[in-house]
Amino acid sequence: MIRNQWYVVLESDEVRKGAVGVTRLGEKMVFWRGENGKVGAAIDRCPHRGAELGDGKVHAGHLQCPFHGFEFDPSGKCAVIPANGRQGVIPSAMRLTVYPTHEANGFIWIWWGSQPPEDLAAPPFFDDIDGSFVWASARDLWDVHYSRVIENQLDVIHLPFIHRRTIGRGNRTLVDGPLVEWKGDSIFFTYVYNRVDDGRPPRAAKELSPRPEGYQHLQFIFPNLWQNYINRRVRIVAAFVPVDQDHTFLYLRFYQAFNRLPFLGRIITKLAMPMNIFIAREDRRVVVTQKPGPSGLKIGEVLVQGDLPIIEYRRRRAAMQAEARES
Repeated sequence: MIRNQWYVVLESDEVRKGAVGVTRLGEKMVFWRGENGKVGAAIDRCPHRGAELGDGKVHAGHLQCPFHGFEFDPSGKCAVIPANGRQGVIPSAMRLTVYPTHEANGFIWIWWGSQPPEDLAAPPFFDDIDGSFVWASARDLWDVHYSRVIENQLDVIHLPFIHRRTIGRGNRTLVDGPLVEWKGDSIFFTYVYNRVDDGRPPRAAKELSPRPEGYQHLQFIFPNLWQNYINRRVRIVAAFVPVDQDHTFLYLRFYQAFNRLPFLGRIITKLAMPMNIFIAREDRRVVVTQKPGPSGLKIGEVLVQGDLPIIEYRRRRAAMQAEARES
C-alpha cells in the first residue's frame, strides 16, 4: 500500500450516529461524526488502557471509550476524563492517533500517512460526474490484495473469456494498443480498441489516438478510484478499498443521467446493481487465485502488449511507494 495518499475507505451512509469500527489499510480504525457532522477517523485504540473504541458511543460529537468513559473530539484531543471531574487536568499525551478525513460524492476518504502537509488539498474525483447523475451502490468483499482488484479493472484483454456470456460477447479477442493517456501524476485514461481477429496484427499504442470526448474509455485516479466512462449519461465507478493484505472491499456504483426523475431514476440505478455485481463476480472467482497476492513490477509474470494499462499502473505505483519511503 502507498503511504501519504488519500484513500476512499467508506461510503457516507456507513457512518451515521454511532461509532464505526472497521479494518482498513491493515489497521483497526474507528469513525464517527462530530457535532458539526464532520467525520473523525482514528486508530481504534484508547490511549488510556488500549481498549477498542469501535464499541463505544458518541456523546455530543465526542467519541466515548466504552471502558472508562474518556471522550475524544475529532481532532483526537481528550475532552473529558470522568474520573478526574469536570475541572480535572487532562494530560496532553491523552489523545488519539487520527487521520485527516474528506467527505464528498457519498464517499469518505482518509489521508493515510504519518504527517499531512500543511497545504493538504482535497482528493480528486471524476470531474465529468456532476449533480445531474443518479446513482446506486453495492459492496463486495474480495479475498485478495487491492492491487489485484484494480488491475482486473484495467485489464482489457480478459473480457472475451471471463465475460463471454455477458459484456465480453462478440469474440473481440484481438486488442489494438491499448492507448494510455496520463492526465497529470495520478490520473490516467485508457482507450480500448478490441476487435475480432481478422488476421491483421494488433496496432501499437503509438498508432492510435484518444477517442473523441463522450466515447467509452476507462479512468483511474490513484490510489483507488476507477471509472468506466460508457457514454455521457452512463458510468460505472469503483472504489477499491484495502482491508488488509488479503482482503479488499469493492465499492461498486452505477451512475445514470438519462432518467433524472427522483423516484424512477433511483429505481433504475438499483435495478442495475445485481447485474453489475454478477459481472464483477465473474472476475472475482479468477482474480482471487492470482499469485503472488500483491502485484508489482518484478513478480515473475510475463506481460504482453495488451497489458499496457497494468504496466503503467505498476510503474507509477512503485514510484509513489518509493516517494513515500523517502519523505
